[in-house]
Amino acid sequence: MIDCGTITLETPRLILRRFRADDAETIFLNWASDPEVTKYLTWPTHKNVAETASILAEWVAAYEKPDFYNWAIELKSLGKPIGSIGLAKRNEEVKSVMVGYCIGKRWWRQGIVSEALAAVIRFFFEQAGVSRIEAEHDTFNPNSGKVMQKCGMVYEGTLRKARRNNTGIIDSAVYAILAQDYFNKS
Repeated sequence: MIDCGTITLETPRLILRRFRADDAETIFLNWASDPEVTKYLTWPTHKNVAETASILAEWVAAYEKPDFYNWAIELKSLGKPIGSIGLAKRNEEVKSVMVGYCIGKRWWRQGIVSEALAAVIRFFFEQAGVSRIEAEHDTFNPNSGKVMQKCGMVYEGTLRKARRNNTGIIDSAVYAILAQDYFNKS
């Protein structure tokens, strides 16, 4: 894997960029404080902007490392972050990455996360040289799986009672796309 860090990516409607310290209030208001958004996530709903700012400071500092990948999903028409997408896990031995994402509910079902995920998939295959990209979702959140399918990811199976999120111990549906399949479709 070629680590080049969180570089800016652009799509027709979005700019995927590094988070900045001044994004804290926007993150808190647009998604981090919303229990509906965080319901199926592994991190708790933020209680205040100070909590968001503290986590954001860690992310901003982590951008110094070339193996840190965490993008703000910024809607061009708004000019502010509406969600996030990034690397959740990596396996250097097989050159694979797992991605995760979330977005404020005002922007659900508009194809925004699919657009962001497609850009991140393109980046990891074409620039970072990974062999496999995977993602998982709580089986009670099938819309997340639809995003993965729309981006060419293939359902590989369900890990029963294998993960924990804010609802408890859950079944996790696993999707993946391989570099060979990505490049054969291009």
